[in-house]
Amino acid sequence: MQVSEAIVQILEKEGITAAFGIPGAGINGLYKYLEKAKIKHYLMRHEEACVHAADGYYRATGKLAAALCTSGPGATNFVTGMYTAWQDSIPLVAITGQAVTAQLGKGAFQCVDIAEICKTVSKKTYCVKNPNNIPAVFHEAFETALSGKPGPVLIDLPLDVQNAQIEFDISLYKPSKLRAPKPPKVAIEKAIKLLDEAKSPVIIMGGGVILSKTEKKLVEFAEYMNIPVITTYMAKGGIPLDHPLNAGQAGIQVGAVSSGNDTLLAADVVLGVGCRFTDRHTGAIAVYQGERKFIHIDIDPVEIGKIVKTDLGIVADAADAIPMLLAAAKAAGKERKRKGPATSFADQRKKFIRKPDLKKEIMDPREVFEAINLAFDDETQYTTGCGITQIWSGQYQRINKPRKYYPSGGAGTLGFDIPAAIGASAGTKKKTVCLMGDFGFTFLVEELGVAAAYKLPVVVLIINNAYLGLIRQNQKYAYGYEYQVAMKENKGLMDYVKVAEGFACKAERVFNYNDLDAALKRAIAAKGPYVVEIVVDNDTDCDMGNDIANIRHFE
Repeated sequence: MQVSEAIVQILEKEGITAAFGIPGAGINGLYKYLEKAKIKHYLMRHEEACVHAADGYYRATGKLAAALCTSGPGATNFVTGMYTAWQDSIPLVAITGQAVTAQLGKGAFQCVDIAEICKTVSKKTYCVKNPNNIPAVFHEAFETALSGKPGPVLIDLPLDVQNAQIEFDISLYKPSKLRAPKPPKVAIEKAIKLLDEAKSPVIIMGGGVILSKTEKKLVEFAEYMNIPVITTYMAKGGIPLDHPLNAGQAGIQVGAVSSGNDTLLAADVVLGVGCRFTDRHTGAIAVYQGERKFIHIDIDPVEIGKIVKTDLGIVADAADAIPMLLAAAKAAGKERKRKGPATSFADQRKKFIRKPDLKKEIMDPREVFEAINLAFDDETQYTTGCGITQIWSGQYQRINKPRKYYPSGGAGTLGFDIPAAIGASAGTKKKTVCLMGDFGFTFLVEELGVAAAYKLPVVVLIINNAYLGLIRQNQKYAYGYEYQVAMKENKGLMDYVKVAEGFACKAERVFNYNDLDAALKRAIAAKGPYVVEIVVDNDTDCDMGNDIANIRHFE
């Protein structure tokens, strides 16, 4: 059997039903067998977008997708997508074409060592030079992507390997199995003891809880223990908005408009589950750490103690650890009588809502997000990439369900939004909203053509402040100057409506709240992609600070 045919059969047996790619001379051996496969292929417009789409597909469906491209610059365009998925622990299988093995390392046309380049932004990379190793490599790659801390893997395929003949019988191929460390029972019991002894404990729900689909079980544990829950940015939507123990988000940016920071500062014991304690969550470590005791449960042993001093570290999958925590708590049989906050978290959250002021001549971008909250239902999916629009989204968007909000969290990748939404919509057929600034819109904007070609229900909302808003704010407050961040032409010379229409999308521009509400209704009713350019105030800042105790708020 030809290697390429064997690869396609392996992909099917491993459960791949979607692939996002661009064919080319270096990968055409494989594409020959995709045509008749039970894999839906989406022809993208840029190689980076292939990876972002596979990333968004997994976030929305929990199923792996493949990203495919040719050699040379096609392969190197994969790097940013791999890095984005790596940072957010998103598994996917990236497959690149390559020159024939005899040309490797000899400067041949479009021959680059992509496996070596991607090593630091992937769980594992392979350049397969022996055709007989293909089944073993793909089996290991799938197992690696999903086991332990999830992440992307890359398989580079020289053209002669793709076209080689091997002995292969798909009926003998066994799909990969997941591997995860199990938590010791004694450590779980110690965690319960620390939480029971605490006066004001708090639970941090991280993105790992969402990935393992155990957010409901963690909420059940919080209810039994009567402990408030803070969500990280990657866990947004993990606990219902109206839940009495939902303390909101914590952090120096997306957690700035929330009761989460105050709740964490008042805590004496912190249980972090599936979180990495990264800089935008913690801010200044000395303030964040304080005199608090930290219990950290994470599937990646490298994360334990890396950022905060950990009093108890447990290496485990949240899917295993959380049920054991609940069982251990119930076995202890103690009645928890901790007092709740003086006012409910729900009441506290109301003071952070910025309702649209219909009297304003120009819209406040923070108020725009409340209009978005009111227009779209809880089943809507969202993607967002980077910049001040992402931060406003993190602060003001109310997400009520898990696996509905897909940000580029760790990487902050401009251009992630649209292709990730394509992947999410392709996997679920549900309305997916991209939230982006006017500058970010120009990154991978050509992927609108993909949404139009496949009639995917993607809505792009451009928050146009004609600025590199976050960079302007950093220059202004950290350095006392402003340079090369104003883009006045984005509100006049540039016509994003025409750009969208050029990619066969319906589009419109709005300047006030009444027109915005009507535009959002039309976007919701649309069967295919729809773009709404929302013109907002140029100079609005976003709340943030250097530590969670000192957030600067802007009126």
